[in-house]
Amino acid sequence: MVATALALGVTVAVLAAMTVLGVAHSHTRMLSVEDYISARNSADSGTTAATLIASGMGAWILFSPAEAGAGFGGLAAVGGYAIGSAVPLFLFISVGVRLREYLPQGHSLTEYVYGRYGPWMYGYALLIAVFYMFISLAAGMTAAADALAFVADVPAWLTASIIGGFVLVYTGYGGLVASIFTDTVQTLVILPLLTLSFAAVVVGLGGTGAIHQAIVSANPHLLDLGFVPGLAFGGYVVIAITGASVFNQGRWQRVFAAADDTSLRRGFAIAAVVTVPMILLAGLLGVAAAGLGLMGDAGPSVALFVAVAAALPEWATLGVVVLVVLLVTSTADTLFNGIASIVTADLSRVLEDPDERTLQYAARALTVVVALAAIAIGARGYSVLELFLLADLLGAATFVPFLHGLYSGRANERGALLASVAGLLVGLAYFPTFHGTLTALPTVGSLLPGGSFIHSFAGAAGVSALISVLSARLTDGRFDLDSLAAEVHSLDDAAGPVTDGGRPTNDGTEAQGVER
Repeated sequence: MVATALALGVTVAVLAAMTVLGVAHSHTRMLSVEDYISARNSADSGTTAATLIASGMGAWILFSPAEAGAGFGGLAAVGGYAIGSAVPLFLFISVGVRLREYLPQGHSLTEYVYGRYGPWMYGYALLIAVFYMFISLAAGMTAAADALAFVADVPAWLTASIIGGFVLVYTGYGGLVASIFTDTVQTLVILPLLTLSFAAVVVGLGGTGAIHQAIVSANPHLLDLGFVPGLAFGGYVVIAITGASVFNQGRWQRVFAAADDTSLRRGFAIAAVVTVPMILLAGLLGVAAAGLGLMGDAGPSVALFVAVAAALPEWATLGVVVLVVLLVTSTADTLFNGIASIVTADLSRVLEDPDERTLQYAARALTVVVALAAIAIGARGYSVLELFLLADLLGAATFVPFLHGLYSGRANERGALLASVAGLLVGLAYFPTFHGTLTALPTVGSLLPGGSFIHSFAGAAGVSALISVLSARLTDGRFDLDSLAAEVHSLDDAAGPVTDGGRPTNDGTEAQGVER
């Protein structure tokens, strides 16, 4: 185990460096509220790829893929995890270009859904987005606390407070501009450090040949790509991550931050390609830990750290500390800014003629509130897995109706809401976490099927997609997607409204947005 004081010293040094870089970079620019929450058209393809990799590759990469390999189905589960993480990035290539076409001055997913569907769907989407991002943030803080406690016996409250405090300084000061810049720097450090760490662990465990032979002898199913439980895990992870990613405001911000459509396409594609091998490498260490019998009494969530402890000397685990800190900060600053940007964009619609200073203060104040709440949860060391899965289920049941409105003028608010709620009910009926409680309900409980994550997520996505498409086919109204551009304005224009939610009227004609 690394000395606690040494681990804390390294942690503070890394965070201080990121903070200085973020503040210094932001200080060179006169930040408007637009810069603070959108950094519009400022990132070339390389920067876009780097910020997506860093913001998406949080501390979970040291926990979840390895846990999938060690406890949920070996190589098949890890492969599903890798594919599931890449699919949303490829999806956003099409979605992102379309968003930029119809919302050239856009900032948040809530602007789109309010303008496209209306207040009820807006409220539903806002709930999912904020819930998902907050849980992701709390999970990141918890992961960092768990990792440093395992490696160096650092108290959870101290880890969460230090990381949250430093990230809050540069994110609160520089907003998305600081986040994108520090993401780029973090990516340049994270990728080689991850690669070297994984290679060192493999060598320390005896090399690929010895590891493969030991796993084949002890647990051959871990290497079976056709292992059914692993395939099932991979299947629902693809749906879960895709659905949840659509409601990650950080992705939407980076769509609008890309310099142009070409930068967006290349940046998201590069990020998707780079993400796959990183997750595979992390997951394979979990497979190795389980196959070599290293787990002992440890749970599968710390499989990677078990492998690291078995393969590397204590001083080398400092590299893991640096990785954890960088991975958590890269996602925390994105989520701090993402949650604040949603609410800030909405304030310009709710408040009457807010000036730019009011919006800037609101964005910074909301960042502080979110940071403090996430630090408090991370310091408690709660398990957020069940909440994470519920957030994923909400996304899985809603993302098809949500995105359908970008591609079909016939999609409507009533149909989208019905599809989302129906998909969620189907998903909950199979959801293992709540299955015992639901089956205990009188009358209804005895009718429910058995608990299954693959049936839960596939059912939620499939039912919502079917109802969304059918409801659109049955309506005569058509929404003019080109009208969205007129309903979303720059936040630097204090007099400009954000959205008004023009929607088809009952007689099928288009209701025009009214500036107010």
